[in-house]
Amino acid sequence: MLAVLAAGCSGAPGTPGSGGDRANKDGREEGRVAGTELIGDGSTAYIGAQPNQPEFGRLEPGRKPPQFVVFSWDGAGEDDKRLFSRFREVGREYDAHMTYFLSGVYVLPESEADRYQPPGRSPGASDIGYLKDENVRATLEQLRGAWLDGSEIGTHFNGHFCGPGGVGTWTAEQWKSEIEQAKWFVKNWKTTTGWTDEEPLPFDYDRELVGGRTPCLEGRANLLPAAREMGFRYDSSGSGTQVWPDKEGGLWNLPLQQVPVPGRSFETLAMDYNFLANQSGTVNGDPSQRAAWGRQMRDGLLRGFERAYHGNRAPMIVGNHFEDWNGGVYMKAVEDVIKEICPKEDVHCVSFRQLVDWLDAQDPAVLEKLRTLEVGQAPKGGWKDFLTVRRAAPPPSSPDPGTRRPA
Repeated sequence: MLAVLAAGCSGAPGTPGSGGDRANKDGREEGRVAGTELIGDGSTAYIGAQPNQPEFGRLEPGRKPPQFVVFSWDGAGEDDKRLFSRFREVGREYDAHMTYFLSGVYVLPESEADRYQPPGRSPGASDIGYLKDENVRATLEQLRGAWLDGSEIGTHFNGHFCGPGGVGTWTAEQWKSEIEQAKWFVKNWKTTTGWTDEEPLPFDYDRELVGGRTPCLEGRANLLPAAREMGFRYDSSGSGTQVWPDKEGGLWNLPLQQVPVPGRSFETLAMDYNFLANQSGTVNGDPSQRAAWGRQMRDGLLRGFERAYHGNRAPMIVGNHFEDWNGGVYMKAVEDVIKEICPKEDVHCVSFRQLVDWLDAQDPAVLEKLRTLEVGQAPKGGWKDFLTVRRAAPPPSSPDPGTRRPA
């Protein structure tokens, strides 16, 4: 579901990379409306700091780390299933901030599809298609509300090309082109839709966009240098286990994680698609098995959570799609997990951006020590001794050679 990006844009007027916006030296169009600083064609605006943000400080010596859980959504469009709005409501009810990885073409009308120039493919090609105009409008409404809720708008890039000839073959320059286009579609939706009277998205996407997840988790080797150059702070395109994260290529590596599959002898990534692939292998599996499949995903996520919560306290990463596969059992499973774990004591359901803000605020020596803990491993002797970082005392200073020690 990933594809090859063509390096660079055409630069024609009114297309990504053309530089045709009227802007001041800060890159924002002159003019303020009710305290809002409009950007470019008015599709986005800078309104100041994002509201509804949690406050996390540096972990105190000897203190048990908070349990962070990130629920993230690939694609993040509001179609007729209305799952984007449904999970925004769940998030507000259970104090769960989330990360919505927007596919840029979901805010581009199909009539304007040729503005997208995917590498190695004809203009407008997309393996996930385009939304109807009413769904583009609904997606913009949900993006606006999600950011004001305190959640994050990341990127799932654009055309979702996987497999042979897909994003796994893209160069770093092609990834930069894809990122630029993903930004351009968000920053210029009033130009592409003609909906000039609609409210802007209340964020500067150049500031907001700090991470993403590649389609099918492919192509990250060449993505990382491109993403770092484009201002990203993290990537969630890898696969890993429930251990404390480290940086790779200058970005926080926050992969999807292996969790148990109850009743099976293996683990799978904490994502709806991966459970489906190990159950029905199709989005329309046997109806008589669907409830059991949903319970299996719910229980697998809960087991993964419990072993982190009572073990090494590594942040838990969960990925999903706004899809009703197998009758929607995976959506119900995720909703049940949010309801059960997010209200727990010392559990914080956060966005990736909020997580990396916390990670960046910590003592590197503390994080290094946390990374020594294996999956589900609590520190021997408890957290107090484990996270009291003892540093070597400085050597005693030598006396001034020009002075005499007292007798």
